[in-house]
Amino acid sequence: MSALLSVENLRVEFATYGGTVHAVRGVSFSVDAGETLAIVGESGCGKSVTMQAVMGLIPMPPGRITSGSAKLRGKDFLGLSKLDGKAICGDEIGMIFQDPMSSLNPTMPIGDQIAETLEVHRGYSRAEAFKQAIQLLELVKIPEAAKRAKQYPFEFSGGMLQRAMIAVAIACKPAVLIADEPTTALDVTIQAQILDLMKEIQQETGMAIILITHDLAVVARMADKVSVMYAGQVVESASVDDLFYKSGHPYTLGLKQAMPSKESDAEHQLQPIPGSPPDLFSPPAGCAYCARCQFAMQVCQRDDPPKFALSDSHFARCWLQHPQFSGSPQGLYRAPQEQGADV
Repeated sequence: MSALLSVENLRVEFATYGGTVHAVRGVSFSVDAGETLAIVGESGCGKSVTMQAVMGLIPMPPGRITSGSAKLRGKDFLGLSKLDGKAICGDEIGMIFQDPMSSLNPTMPIGDQIAETLEVHRGYSRAEAFKQAIQLLELVKIPEAAKRAKQYPFEFSGGMLQRAMIAVAIACKPAVLIADEPTTALDVTIQAQILDLMKEIQQETGMAIILITHDLAVVARMADKVSVMYAGQVVESASVDDLFYKSGHPYTLGLKQAMPSKESDAEHQLQPIPGSPPDLFSPPAGCAYCARCQFAMQVCQRDDPPKFALSDSHFARCWLQHPQFSGSPQGLYRAPQEQGADV
């Protein structure tokens, strides 16, 4: 049985005055109904561009999708605006953007903005759509929804704006919800409320969630499986438990070591990853993480590693997982000898 949403070998480039930026380089992932996939990585690794390309939201030009496919229920829709008569963006796939204040129209009441989605995609009358908008605001736990629906974005707090964005995104009951850094700039208490709200809606509707984040604490709380991105590539993909307890890529180890923990004190200091990501105007011939990796070998600089299977649902793009490598890098999980073949 095929996944609800699957992306294969997606490549995205941007033409600039300085040259061509290879922003996304062969990304593949899949997510099933009712499942949460987290896409993790530092700023500039290609997380948001990947999902914007899938949604058809990157400007062309300067952007260009050079290869790959994106399938919803087994049907390729990459580059299309509709599938089986339904709009991809807003109808089949909803998206919560990173900054609600810049994503919402400051000149329109919140209720009208939610209603507009239903008028465009579902053909509701204005009165029907506004009534449904109030129900959606109630669903995302905004108090006095009927009153709030007539207010403007500047009258909402940051947490309430994010709730309103969720209402817009789920208005048409999408099969997939993409959440791009949904808790950025929110305090810890409000973050927890927003994440719990997303989980609750997922349980009620059965939709899949793709969570774009750099916060591993959010990943641990929300995700079923995780794809770690670096320099436009997925360097490791695993279930959330395997990612934290059986990390197979040095970059994943680096992200974990840079996380604050209850042991973080004078004796247990955070360990930042040295250096900076490679220039994607001219990506390196070998492993993109080689220059920052404490375990780097000559082959890492020369050849780009393939995917090595650590289990049926876990792979890492790292030469340290090659069956012929005999070392045991500290903290790095290695596949049993019968595994380790590239996938």
